[in-house]
Amino acid sequence: MLREKLKNYNIILASGSPRRQAFFKKLDLDFTIQVKEVEEIYSEELNRSNITDYLSRLKASVFKDLNKNDVLITSDTIVWLNGKALEKPKDFKEAKQMLQNLSGQMHEVITSVCFTSKEFQKTVNDITKVWFKKLSEEEIDFYIENYKPFDKAGSYGIQEWIGYIGIEKIEGCYFNVMGLPTRLVYKTLSEIANR
Repeated sequence: MLREKLKNYNIILASGSPRRQAFFKKLDLDFTIQVKEVEEIYSEELNRSNITDYLSRLKASVFKDLNKNDVLITSDTIVWLNGKALEKPKDFKEAKQMLQNLSGQMHEVITSVCFTSKEFQKTVNDITKVWFKKLSEEEIDFYIENYKPFDKAGSYGIQEWIGYIGIEKIEGCYFNVMGLPTRLVYKTLSEIANR
């Protein structure tokens, strides 16, 4: 449906995330993938969606050679807990610490998506609240050893074992917790198609 409306646009997904790539396929979109490295550094004064908005725009800033019909899509996700951003863990120890901190708590998953063309740039974001049960050390160790969540903000994937056994409730978009607020992406691309 949207694919036909966007036929005059070249959609470029600038993400190496297999989950985000799968979402774009499931949204039935024609797109190409281009990934450019960028150092994800931001000011400590930023918080919550200001961080993800900034980083999604930063990821777009390294694409200097967009063509007239290109729409570049960049994205960033963080887990926000007790006034701090949890990003991707460096190792087992850091992953374990993050999951221990999330255990028995409510946290927010914040994703921003930036749409960039030669003529415009629009950034949207979404926030989902997630409540974890109290996780045992055994459950945390089992999850990290078997699922190795080192490529995931906050050290977990809601769609994996830990989500099945550990999440008591969520408020907001489930897919946002996986890394992409799909309905917002669809809505924004629909608006771009109708420009």
